Amino acid sequence: MTEPSAPAPAPTDPLEPWPDTVDWRPVSRSLITVELINRTIWVVVVLGALTVGWVMTGHWSWPTAMAAVLAAAVWRSLVTVRAVKAWGYAERDNDLLVRHGLVIRRLSIVPYARMQFVDVTAGPLERAFHLATVQLHTAAAATDAKIPGLPPAEASRLRDRLTALGEDRAEGL
Repeated sequence: MTEPSAPAPAPTDPLEPWPDTVDWRPVSRSLITVELINRTIWVVVVLGALTVGWVMTGHWSWPTAMAAVLAAAVWRSLVTVRAVKAWGYAERDNDLLVRHGLVIRRLSIVPYARMQFVDVTAGPLERAFHLATVQLHTAAAATDAKIPGLPPAEASRLRDRLTALGEDRAEGL
């Protein structure tokens, strides 16, 4: 006689639904490179403006501001690597889960029936690295979820699947 299988353990962490029952998918690690290039562009622009201010006035505070910008950029760049690794999504029967964040962690659970539309976007830098972002929209703006750093084929697959599931549920899309 076989014993009945034990039910899945209850969640012990409010940000981890039903441990060991959710198959989390990571975003592409190429998103790290895209984020670092974006940051570098902004730092160069800001440092250029601060350099102009320093040349025009010669005041000591300009180099201090430049050092602060560089320090913040280095810190944020180090954090970016971990932040990208924190992104993940999981498809379940009735909803999509999206998690991200390091200090302030966030778990969004979006029921397929509540989705109104799905956006897929890719800026020039994302396209250069063969990435796209899938954005889900619901009636409540606070429940919108996005998944950056997806390969275009995965973004298309996810878009089509979410659209089909939303139509099946007859409330959204």
